[in-house]
Amino acid sequence: MAVTLTEAAARHVTRYLGKRGKGVGVRLGVKTTGCSGLAYKLEYADDVAPEDVIFEDQGIKVLVDPKSLPYIEGTQLDFVREGLNEGFRFNNPNERDRCGCGESFRI
Repeated sequence: MAVTLTEAAARHVTRYLGKRGKGVGVRLGVKTTGCSGLAYKLEYADDVAPEDVIFEDQGIKVLVDPKSLPYIEGTQLDFVREGLNEGFRFNNPNERDRCGCGESFRI
């Protein structure tokens, strides 16, 4: 399975990397936190670490550390606008539960 991006997410990342003037893609991972146990980490990446697993979709590199991969394999990264709010949404087929505030999830 791969980590993929919707067209909206790919457009947003491409625009943002262009504004920054640097970067190789995005780094996606998980950290232990919240009431459900895990939370997503997403940041723009300026370089590739030797241990990174690299997925490329729509011209965007998605870098994932090997420890996070089992939790997010198959995830689709989307970028949504809802009213005045906008942000990334993680469509993860491995999620079994999400906390009420939406900050963390469980596998």
